[in-house]
Amino acid sequence: MKSQKTNGRYAARGVSAGKEEVHAAVDRLDRGLFKGAFCKITEDYLTGSKTRCNVIHSDGSGTKSIIAYLHYKETGDASVFRGISQDSIVMNIDDLLCIGAAERILISNTVNRNARNFGGAALAELINGAEDFIARLRSLGVKIYSGGGETADVGDLTGAVVVDSCAVAVMRRDRVISGAGIKPGLAIVGLSSAGRAAYEDFENSGIGSNGLTSARHDMLCPYYRESYPETFDPKTDKSLVYCGPHRLDDPLEGSNMTVGQALLSPTRTYAPVIMKIMKKRPGLIKGLVHCSGGGQTKCVRFGRGVHFVKDNLMEVPPIFRAIQKASGTSDREMFEVYNMGHRMEVYCKKSDAAKVVEISESFGIAAQVVGRTEKSSRADGKNHVTIMRAGGAIEYGPRD
Repeated sequence: MKSQKTNGRYAARGVSAGKEEVHAAVDRLDRGLFKGAFCKITEDYLTGSKTRCNVIHSDGSGTKSIIAYLHYKETGDASVFRGISQDSIVMNIDDLLCIGAAERILISNTVNRNARNFGGAALAELINGAEDFIARLRSLGVKIYSGGGETADVGDLTGAVVVDSCAVAVMRRDRVISGAGIKPGLAIVGLSSAGRAAYEDFENSGIGSNGLTSARHDMLCPYYRESYPETFDPKTDKSLVYCGPHRLDDPLEGSNMTVGQALLSPTRTYAPVIMKIMKKRPGLIKGLVHCSGGGQTKCVRFGRGVHFVKDNLMEVPPIFRAIQKASGTSDREMFEVYNMGHRMEVYCKKSDAAKVVEISESFGIAAQVVGRTEKSSRADGKNHVTIMRAGGAIEYGPRD
């Protein structure tokens, strides 16, 4: 249904890019020790230390697990769920990176499944995949440990599987990276979400774990609607359910991947890059933004009185071009749903930007200055974002 081109396809499927209703509720709650931080940070309730603080964070792979489920049902290959384990863990780890938490992290995984559709072989791959990925992170210098988890058989709640994680960390207060450091006058360095990092086994499409509800339905064809009714909300308009042109094994235009491989590409962690910057150049990082929910507008929630100008964005990877071509979605909606080419932003002095690029590229991850911060030009002084495209500027106000 290509008539719904602007500000609607995502919402029409029962999801929200900016999670306005969530923020409307949680923004009234206590924001912790560092009110502008990417994650809520509390006193050290675990040990009682006055020099340390605690963070507990929850996230997951979202509806990306459904694409893995489709692949599993079509091929019998349960190993696809190892990537879903990585997605869930990285969505937590890379959020924690944004406050500088990389000292010691304890993570627990929760799997909610329909046991009739998601059997023991698939469950084993999820569990073992999580343990193996945690071990790999430790080999890269990330001090992360498994705290176990929970598996619940909840067929009344899901037709397939839901994979979530919860991370707990204790860190020194003087090492916290808070949103207060994001001010006018900084360079914004974007770290690419696509390509192959030195610590990755395969090329990454850059899709991450956000926007997969729309990506799945806009890219995949009605065959999946007819074959797997357990994988979508029956209340969604059928014209928005698996309304795309592709099967999972179709080639992705402009890429060496299939559509399925691109949609299932495991979410990249930037932990090795960020940790090296923090170690080699203490104090260089003034702020970090993980461009997850909200895509390229995520930054609007951090700092005060800031105009985020993104006028030198990376080339849009093939997966996002294909999603937009299949759906007819506007540039405006694409940039507030998907990362569109870079999923981590480093805010630093302009004179330090080259060092960030150098360190990122040493891991095989392309990086570049994608923009800058200026003083807000709004009458109310609130944050806003400008994204420059060939067709002109796209403006986003606070929580647009």
